[in-house]
Amino acid sequence: MCQCASTTSTCHWMDAVTWVKAQSGCGREPPPRALKRNPATQYPAAGRGKHLGFAWGPGDILVFETHHQPKAAKGPGSPYIHEVRKDEDIYSPILRKLFNESHLILFVSVSKNYRSVIRACMEELQQVAVSSQDSEVASQYGDQVSILLAIELIWNLCEVLFIDAAPAGSLLLHLLDWVRLHKADVDEKTRDVLQSESPAEHPNYWDVVVCYVLQGSKMPFYNPSGTQTLTEFDVKWRHWHEEVDRCLQDNSFASSQHLETICKILAGDEDILLEHRELLSTWYHYMVTRLLYCHPTVKPTELHYYAQSCLTMFLETSAPEPLDNILLAAFEFDIHQVIKDCSIALNNWWFVAHLTDLLDHCNLLQSHNLHFGSNLREFLILEYASGLFTHHSLWQLAVDYFDHCPEFGRVYLELQIERVPLDTERKALKVLRICEQRQMSEQVRSICKIMAMRALRNNRLGSALSWSIRAKDAAFATLISERFLQDYCSKGTFSDLDLIDNLGPAMLLSDRLTFLGKYREFHKLYGEKRFTEAAKLLLSLMTAKIAPQSFWMTLLTDALPLLEQKDVIFSADQTYELMYCLEELTSSLNKTPGSDQTMQDEDIEVTKVELLRLALARNLAMAIVKEGTVEA
Repeated sequence: MCQCASTTSTCHWMDAVTWVKAQSGCGREPPPRALKRNPATQYPAAGRGKHLGFAWGPGDILVFETHHQPKAAKGPGSPYIHEVRKDEDIYSPILRKLFNESHLILFVSVSKNYRSVIRACMEELQQVAVSSQDSEVASQYGDQVSILLAIELIWNLCEVLFIDAAPAGSLLLHLLDWVRLHKADVDEKTRDVLQSESPAEHPNYWDVVVCYVLQGSKMPFYNPSGTQTLTEFDVKWRHWHEEVDRCLQDNSFASSQHLETICKILAGDEDILLEHRELLSTWYHYMVTRLLYCHPTVKPTELHYYAQSCLTMFLETSAPEPLDNILLAAFEFDIHQVIKDCSIALNNWWFVAHLTDLLDHCNLLQSHNLHFGSNLREFLILEYASGLFTHHSLWQLAVDYFDHCPEFGRVYLELQIERVPLDTERKALKVLRICEQRQMSEQVRSICKIMAMRALRNNRLGSALSWSIRAKDAAFATLISERFLQDYCSKGTFSDLDLIDNLGPAMLLSDRLTFLGKYREFHKLYGEKRFTEAAKLLLSLMTAKIAPQSFWMTLLTDALPLLEQKDVIFSADQTYELMYCLEELTSSLNKTPGSDQTMQDEDIEVTKVELLRLALARNLAMAIVKEGTVEA
């Protein structure tokens, strides 16, 4: 966490235990390994002596001025401040492959699958770094390669020690493979030597030979699947070791300094091994070589002693790096310390989340529960998934991770899903589908309301109505139905006919929506010349009070063509009902004070009423005659 004042910039890092506990609260501070300092940004207020505060958002920080009065500054303030961002790696296009391809491996105890994904990303990063013309971009990718190299190194060691749990004898074979995998420069030197005209005369010839000896090439190893027991192998190895010592004492190789050096390495001479620091390059390579030629049947419980002594001897006065401490904790079989140190040293949650999940499924983390209810595995997966949610596309992967967190996964998902920006209707549908699949009814309604309101603002009534129906929001559906009816009154036609024609049971959501659907049905019946059915439906809309009274004049006007038909459509009783509705409408209009209608509008309304009365009277007469004739 970085707090910036007018003249100073104070950085305070919480220790690992503190930040793990702090995650259970609302105002969480990100652990230091998750932060990346960006280039300085100018804040003029800082240079004017203003005190700045900040608040963490989903991915960035919000900096603002406060009313706090800072102490008198000793010098002019700097207007430049370094901003920090969490989970910066999720914005790397190549590292996104790591997140995309590894999320399906979750909960599958196949550690090599994870390492193959890491290796593939690392190789692609290396190619981009080499081919990039921009030195800054090349440096950035180079840093990411270094981080992935460290991640693979740690993961591979954890695979050997914790997952494979190799016993004494075969343990050293696994450790040698681990060292060889992460020291590829020997193969490069070998190619250079072999491609020369005279390999034996090449200046690096003996360095290559010694490198292969240090890596135990062509050395016999204990085979646990063979017929030889570990004790028998140990006896034979000791006989061989005595033979090497005898060759040294007899000066068998005194004529060749290089051969004598190799013989001393085979004898496990610590001084000679340390003289070849440059070829060993790391203390853990030195440790494995020392074990190979001094104690090949080492037990897992003895590793921590050799690791600590080799680290001290190899580094001498140099301070260990964070990677050294992580590897040392692994050799001490302190899984919790490995995870804690990785959380601090590495720059994202991916590694600790997936490694912890794997170890948990191997039943190696049962004792590590956090005080606020969730276990360590779930806590780290939740933090990793929360970081993914800040990315415009990776947020979809986070949903799968939340699904596999039984304690708090749903709560986190409900909180995070509301922060996903609904930029397009397609994205909104994706979010909606996720919520519907998980019966997150409150979030479904919220998304639908947001999209319905946005569509209404853009005058896309069909889309707005569709979203409001999906949200089961009766009030909003009523509002949009009113807009549809207003548009019909002004234009004389309906928009989005397909939607209205296929409302089905959804029209029952509100009375106004029911009226809209039924009114559209009336128009379809009329268009199909099913006049009797259309007349019956039109009358029922008014008598059942489904239609708003403000729309009665429109309905009565729609009845005029039916009243003017040669055949009698409305019966006498139906005509009386229409006359009653007309009189009720005109009386209510006369009682309404302060009407803002113009004289011309009033004349039009009066004309409509007169035409309706005339048509109703004529239809009533015809209906009475017809009905009387039928009865006679």
